[in-house]
Amino acid sequence: MTEALIAALFVFVLASFVGFEVINKVPPTLHTPLMSGANAISGIAVIGALVVSGSRDVNISVILGLIAVVLATINVVGGFLVTDRMLQMFKKKEIKA
Repeated sequence: MTEALIAALFVFVLASFVGFEVINKVPPTLHTPLMSGANAISGIAVIGALVVSGSRDVNISVILGLIAVVLATINVVGGFLVTDRMLQMFKKKEIKA
């Protein structure tokens, strides 16, 4: 394995542990804003997929990039829909007379 791959794996493992600890420290009342922020950050995946699909080197990379754009967009939209549903749970329901 190359040194770059080992360094990348080290950063991935370290980021996984740090992320796990940070998420566990968040109180349940803040899960909705945390999810919304995470969904916004995952929009970066859409940009990455657009960059990959924009390359014209190999046809397979364009096809995989298109699939990545579709899946990342579904992920972002679905995440915001789930966040919206969670926010609706906190709204007071009107009492009908």
